[in-house]
Amino acid sequence: MYGLMMDTPLLISSLIEHASTVFGGTEIVTRTVEGPIHRYTWTDAHLRSKQLAQALQTLDIHDGDAVATVAWNTHRHLELYYGVSGMGAVIHTVNPRLHPSQLVYVLNHAKDRALFIDLTFVPLLEAVQDHLQTVKHFVVMTDAAHMPKTTLPGALCYEDLLAAEDGAYEWPTFDENTAAGICYTSGTTGNPKGVVYSHRSSVLHAYGASLPSALPLSPGDAMLPVVPMFHVNAWGIPYGAAMCGYRLVLPGPRLDGAGLTELMAAEGVTVCCGVPTVHLGLLDHWRESGTGVPSLRMATVGGAAPTRSLIEAFHARGIAFLHGWGMTETSPIGTTCTLSALDEGLTDEQKVDVLMRQGRPLCGVRLRIVDAFGEPLPNDGEAMGELQIQGPWICSAYLGDEPGSALDDEGWFPTGDMAVIHPDGILQITDRKKDLIKSGGEWISSLDLEDVVTRHPEVSVAAVIAVPHEKWGERPLLVVQPAQGTSLSRESVLEFLEGQVAKWWLPDEVVLVDAIPLGATGKVQKSKLRETYGRA
Repeated sequence: MYGLMMDTPLLISSLIEHASTVFGGTEIVTRTVEGPIHRYTWTDAHLRSKQLAQALQTLDIHDGDAVATVAWNTHRHLELYYGVSGMGAVIHTVNPRLHPSQLVYVLNHAKDRALFIDLTFVPLLEAVQDHLQTVKHFVVMTDAAHMPKTTLPGALCYEDLLAAEDGAYEWPTFDENTAAGICYTSGTTGNPKGVVYSHRSSVLHAYGASLPSALPLSPGDAMLPVVPMFHVNAWGIPYGAAMCGYRLVLPGPRLDGAGLTELMAAEGVTVCCGVPTVHLGLLDHWRESGTGVPSLRMATVGGAAPTRSLIEAFHARGIAFLHGWGMTETSPIGTTCTLSALDEGLTDEQKVDVLMRQGRPLCGVRLRIVDAFGEPLPNDGEAMGELQIQGPWICSAYLGDEPGSALDDEGWFPTGDMAVIHPDGILQITDRKKDLIKSGGEWISSLDLEDVVTRHPEVSVAAVIAVPHEKWGERPLLVVQPAQGTSLSRESVLEFLEGQVAKWWLPDEVVLVDAIPLGATGKVQKSKLRETYGRA
């Protein structure tokens, strides 16, 4: 027996249609690439997304064709999110921080037929245009007044394309399992891998991420996503904002502490999100300038684990701190960490202990940890194993591979993270599988060691890697980026660590550097540190 409910497909176009109908007057604010602040509403965004869909048809873009973007967080990029997927094509958001060879690889691998480019990145695409095999149209995301002289063949102006259309367009209905977007993984060995999101998975992810136990935002909030729209769909915020009706404040290309503070304060931003380095940049600016953002009630972080000192610094300013975990393969949010009623009796220090964990899975997501033989381990807060995940917005295969090929025999996706799961369901990542240090048969967590080091007032960023050791197998090497204007020494770091970690955890060597290398998504590039310091 089946239920007698309407069979209405979950389509991305339904989100912006809902926003236009229910929250039509709510603002979307952008600091444009050209400079000025741009303002319009969800109703305006809906109309322009339809104009874009019409324009794509005139460019001979059809169902299933991939359309790439190399762009910042702006209102035009938001229109592409909806116009491309809404008309049945597939949006491929490209990370401009990729190495040029990887940039060419992902554009060719996805078989992109059209490429939409922000002004900033025109030179980047000019340099690789001769290597692009499938791109037929280059569109510069600007107006006629700012259209640059470019060698890109037949380059079109975004605003001219939209101006030629009237927006009298009806979103088509199709199978909800149709591909909607492509994001490529970062930090993998070899070429990036394409993760293909469906309309169904993206809408369900937006529902899950919008729950009060996940990202608790309402129509009264103003969200500034620093996390890029070219990286895992900006954590689904462009979809969640349309679903929940909160204001979007899009920062464009200016992501420094001063620029973000100015925009957040001017627009009354209540929630921001980004990787830890973004929040560190904000704190540094606030300390140096004596400013802040009075309206900010919550900072959310993902992409890398926050340190205790980072959480405490935001709490000291009366700003709540929300930590989440996910991957490109998980759309990306798998878990978020918020305090529950059971935590009310904890001390402030104990609450920070909880908030440093990755949190509980969103409704619809299942987690488990397994041992080296693939056998499940108990959720007792002690057993450590490789984290696996299941759910309706979890990758089952990479672009070009056989369906289900990314899963194990029982249908679980192996994340490559080592973790424990506590009895209350809270996930705690202990390390990336490849980043754990096995010294004398015992494990050392690079994440735990990094967290202690960054509590030192003169440490800005720290990274721990394993280096080979003749006797112990591996030993930890600590790479430290001192805070500006300090005179940090190797001896002071080791002295600080003594008594805070087990003696055998103390690194054999401390290297002070001007800057620790960061990857395309703001994470520490441990692979580069291993190349430099990981002696064989």
